[in-house]
Amino acid sequence: MKGMELIRKNDTGAAVEDVQQKLADLGFLDQTAVSGVFDEATARAVGAFCQENGLEAAGQVDDRVWAALLDASFQMGDRTLYLRMPYFHGNDVLQLQQALCALGFSCGTDDGIFGAYTELALRKFQMNMGLPTDGIAGAFTYSAICNLHHSWEGKPGPRAAVHMGFARAADVLENNALCLFGTGDFTRSVAARMSNLALATNPASKIMSAESLLVAPDTTMLLVHIVLDAEDASENVPFVVLDDSETLDIRLRSAIGATTLVPPRIAICLPGEQWEDAGAGRSAQHYAITLLDAFCSALSEE
Repeated sequence: MKGMELIRKNDTGAAVEDVQQKLADLGFLDQTAVSGVFDEATARAVGAFCQENGLEAAGQVDDRVWAALLDASFQMGDRTLYLRMPYFHGNDVLQLQQALCALGFSCGTDDGIFGAYTELALRKFQMNMGLPTDGIAGAFTYSAICNLHHSWEGKPGPRAAVHMGFARAADVLENNALCLFGTGDFTRSVAARMSNLALATNPASKIMSAESLLVAPDTTMLLVHIVLDAEDASENVPFVVLDDSETLDIRLRSAIGATTLVPPRIAICLPGEQWEDAGAGRSAQHYAITLLDAFCSALSEE
């Protein structure tokens, strides 16, 4: 309806009904008032919508008001979203940003505009879910987000991690079976250190490195592949990057919930063999502590 004629009071027809239906869907007009006649109730509803969206409240519908109504009416999944010029914008983009942020993938400002930061966050989410990292919010990506609705609906974005008490962490270690393994000296060291830390916390821990297992892992044990390069991970395996410890537990929980492999499997990519100015040994210990703490939080029932 670009270049549309003004829709104003006393107008009738399908265009008026379309405007009224959108106003009703957004809660500005009662559904029973959708009549195709631009009456006083419709004018008030248009005015209220304009006021809430920072538009001049003239009680009529022009190009700007119609565009704002369209933007506000989109729901996540209505459109395939991707980075383009001009940017996609609207309520569906805002909902996508809020979901990604609550799942641990910051889009910068939740502004309802699908820009570069939103695309980057989407690509990270797709990698985390073991999906093709094409930066396109389409059917498979929306399905993955919807499957995690309990993790993001009505929840704020990332928050400071809360340290778990000893008893709670010990309980998590005893009730969750993980097999940690690496394919290089450094990643094997991180896996071994995580296993040692877990056993030191609780001798009955079931979080162990592959080298410390006495029997082969069964089909229920979560396999955790620790890598230094994304290319070292198997294709279609949920993939978590250790780049933000504040949201690491959220992203781990999402990846664990997304894996459909038997036995279940995820991959974790470390940022390198050096943490700050520490040597290899101290770096491996730092990563082991960070990862084990994040796993305890991610696997906690709370």
